[in-house]
Amino acid sequence: MPEHVQVAIIGAGAAGLMAAIFAARNATSGARIVALDGAEKLGAKILVAGGGRCNVTHDEVSAEVYAGGSRNAIRKVLKRFDVPQTVAFFEEIGVPLKREPTGKLFPTTDKARTVLDALLNAATGAELRHPARVDKLSKCEGKCGGGFELSGTWGTLTADRVILATGGRSLPKTGSDGGGYRLAQGLGHTLTEPTFPALVPLLLPAGHYLTALSGIAIEAELTLVSGTGRALVSFTNSVLFTHFGLSGPGALDMSRYYIEAKRSDPGAALHINFLPRRGAALEPELITLGTATLLRYLAGSLPDRLARALCEQAGVPPTLTGDRLNKDKRRAFIQTLTASALPISGDRGFNYAEVTAGGVPLTEIYLERMESRVTPGLYLCGEICDVDGRIGGYNFQWAWASGYVAGLSAGVISQSTSNS
Repeated sequence: MPEHVQVAIIGAGAAGLMAAIFAARNATSGARIVALDGAEKLGAKILVAGGGRCNVTHDEVSAEVYAGGSRNAIRKVLKRFDVPQTVAFFEEIGVPLKREPTGKLFPTTDKARTVLDALLNAATGAELRHPARVDKLSKCEGKCGGGFELSGTWGTLTADRVILATGGRSLPKTGSDGGGYRLAQGLGHTLTEPTFPALVPLLLPAGHYLTALSGIAIEAELTLVSGTGRALVSFTNSVLFTHFGLSGPGALDMSRYYIEAKRSDPGAALHINFLPRRGAALEPELITLGTATLLRYLAGSLPDRLARALCEQAGVPPTLTGDRLNKDKRRAFIQTLTASALPISGDRGFNYAEVTAGGVPLTEIYLERMESRVTPGLYLCGEICDVDGRIGGYNFQWAWASGYVAGLSAGVISQSTSNS
């Protein structure tokens, strides 16, 4: 007979470790909790997050910073394990957090390894097995009392309950290659169509003038505009110009909205405002510029290379003085500075995406316990769900909250079950 456990968790990333910790804390004495992961080394995504520092969460988290499932549905889960609870939990396991001016919360050590090690230590109530990729998951009906059978090259085991925490398709080298979707579909779940990269760098055509400014980062406003000219969504944050296009928080936040919009509206476009804080002041300032040059005017706000490139794009010499700037040239200059259209040619794909947009719809899950509405005894948490947040620790907060709810719920095991 195959080995039998009470709770099997598939995936031991952020959500899976959280589920393992709270399933073990809430289980009856003697219950066996096992987490299986296909990776040679656990926690690869945690270790690379936040530039190797791990942006654990944000000081203010609301459902409005997420996309995918309905905001009300997402809010229900976030309320179960909010930011104060998250901060207290990490303090409890030996990871005090600090707030940075952006509102992001990092470990005081500035090391992602601190976060991963603490989670692994806190999960000692569960057995962590890796590499142990689950290739097949099925209901075993009468063979194991209505539970589940899991198998892979490592062997087979049966479980009363299963938590799917496999991630989505982002950064597939870390193990989240979409295999969890197939397992969920095999048990009756559907997927949003399509799943696509989110928090992903965007591409510009080869030779675009901004690609020659690789390494320059500025605060800029990116606005998604519909084919009819209506502004759909806007983000003001750091934008990094690279040899391939756009990266940095502003571009990453915008990426999922741009990719989604282009699917239904081929005319949708992305505009950039290089001087988002100047607004209506630009025209009167230029009118009264006098003998100062345009390059000098921009010097306090933009790097020299970018300022010269924007003058060239607007068709005005950087040495042109304000008193020689006629109305038409002034308007063209302002248009270039504040509403330049960016001919986005694509994105860098799942290999460079921080998260996946799409997944198992929240409508197929009982949110009060993250249990499947389709297959009783199956729980889902983390990135496999149709939830993706902005950059800044929000996706980790979803992982902590949904993993907590799934683990707590799946861990409620009767004494008779634990002795089976």
